[in-house]
Amino acid sequence: MTDTATRAAALLKEHRESIDRLDAILVYTLGERFKHTQEVGHLKAAHDLPPSDPSRETAQIARLEDLAKRANLDPEFAKKFLNFIIAEVIQHHKKAQG
Repeated sequence: MTDTATRAAALLKEHRESIDRLDAILVYTLGERFKHTQEVGHLKAAHDLPPSDPSRETAQIARLEDLAKRANLDPEFAKKFLNFIIAEVIQHHKKAQG
């Protein structure tokens, strides 16, 4: 390999190691988030509250879009990601009420 190719391979390895660490952070963060949303689901079920809260969901999406802009992340991607999470949480809440 040339010096340039060797350096590129080393940089690629560093980036991939960072990506792997960040993926782990994302997974553990989502695990922690779902632990709390499951508790919310149990509280809602115990107090006969609806599984979804559209006004909170709207506010959360707006908040996440703002955070995404400040983090230089595509706000539409952030919105789709949060909508996916919200849909999963609502399903958990419905199960808790079942």
